[in-house]
Formats: sequence, C-alpha cells, structure tokens
Amino acid sequence: MEERKWNTSLVYDSGKRKSELCKAKDMQAGWYQRWCRELNEKPKFHRKQWEFIWVMQALWERGCIQKGKKGLVFAVGTEPGPSIFANYGCDILATDIFPEKGKAMGWTNADQLCFGIESLNTRKLCDDDILRKHISYRPVDMNDIPGDLTGFDFNWSSCSFEHLGTIEKGIKFLKNQLTTLKPGGWAVHTTEFNVSSNEKTIDDADTVIFRKKDIDKLVAELRMAGHFVEELDYSFGGLPEDFMVDIFPHRQDVHLKLQLNEFVVTSIGLIIQKRKRGILQGWFK
Repeated sequence: MEERKWNTSLVYDSGKRKSELCKAKDMQAGWYQRWCRELNEKPKFHRKQWEFIWVMQALWERGCIQKGKKGLVFAVGTEPGPSIFANYGCDILATDIFPEKGKAMGWTNADQLCFGIESLNTRKLCDDDILRKHISYRPVDMNDIPGDLTGFDFNWSSCSFEHLGTIEKGIKFLKNQLTTLKPGGWAVHTTEFNVSSNEKTIDDADTVIFRKKDIDKLVAELRMAGHFVEELDYSFGGLPEDFMVDIFPHRQDVHLKLQLNEFVVTSIGLIIQKRKRGILQGWFK
C-alpha cells in the first residue's frame, strides 16, 4: 500500500476546527464523512467517533498529517489514529499507561489498553509493513512525562486526561505535554465537559468532569505563557440530536450527550499551539 495523499477540497468545506464541543452538525460535514471512509465506518451520532475524527481533522488542517511529520499520542489504547496517520507517512510514537497498572485499573475492558504496536492495527486500516515502518510504542505515565520525549511536530489524546485522578492533574498534564513539542508544534486533546453545571462536578475520581470555568482558567494560563489556543466555542448545537441525553444504562444510539452520575456531559476538543521562538515571544523561552 502506498502512502496516501488527499484532495484538500474535501476537507475545508466548513472552516477550521475551533476549540469546541461535540455537535451533531459535524456528522453532516464533508470532512467528517471523508474521515469515516478512511475508518471504514458510517457517520453516527456518537461522541467517541466524533473525538477520533475531530482530532484527525484538526491536525490535518494544521499541516501535521503529512510525510515526515513526527507525532506522539497519549493513552492510545487501540484507537485508529496511528494507523491512519502512518498511511500518510507520519512517524508516530504511541504511548499508553504501563500494562500492569492499566490492568489493575480495568482498562483491558473493551480493548482500551495498548500492549504494543500489534494493538494498533486491529481494524487493518494500514498494511503491517507500513505499521512497522512508521509506528513505535512506549509505555508512559501521563502524570510523569519522561523528559526525553521531545521534538514532536504534534501530539494528541482522545478523552484520556480526565482519568488522571483530579481536575488539577488534568490541567497539569495539558501544560506539561507541551514540553514534548517543537516550538510552534500543535497539541489536540479531547476530554469530558460538564454541560449541566459550571459549579458542582466530579473533581476527584477515576473519571473527572471539566467545567467551563476549568477550561477558561487553563486557556488563560496557557495564553499568558505565550501559547496559542484556538477560539473557544461552547455552543451546544441546534439539531435534535444535540438535545438528546443518553441516560444510564447508555444505549449509545444517539450518544453526543450522556448522563454521568447526576451530570450531563459531552466531549470538548482543545487545540493548542506551543509558543514560537521569536522577537515578540523571546520572554517566554
């Protein structure tokens, strides 16, 4: 299988991705349907599919998905991003929690834990020779990112940093992960967002829920440090599916918003560019 190229006219049909909430209108967009074809899936109103595709599109729009670019993924599990990006010639370091710790936390359920590159092509989205050429694997604790992980053009994670123990640990990760990037590199991450409250939430548990005020605080601090964060769009969407809540036990037919304990949650995606070295930003080196 040859490395792929893409007709860019198919992906810029609705403007660049912002830092935004999951919305039903995206499933109707040309860029969304194009990535579904890459994944051999049909578009569906499911936030997990949205997370994978939104990350791919956000990175594509910023020139990250092309031959020779270096990417790092945190808490990869068995997600399809590495094999898709390998098809375009990206070199990807896939990381996940140390296997024994992941097993103890129950992450082997639903194939949510990575045991090596053999876990990253279960859908057969790329040839095994391309997989071996472009993807490597390393266990990494997101709460303790090794200092030698540097020099990447981009990184990403899909609904992972809400599992680090507390909201504060998630915010710390989002700051620390920038050390893995080159100046001007891009970070694209999704997480849980509290739709029903900007005050009460889950703050200290296996899964925490970020509020608007948590995201606003993080973004303000990143911008003060000289980093760029794409415009925040907190709109919930206006289609019927945007007003449906998948209550427990989750049927997952329409799963853009769901019940988590007493809260209604959805997914939010954040797009961050590490500060660039330059005359105006030299204070932030």
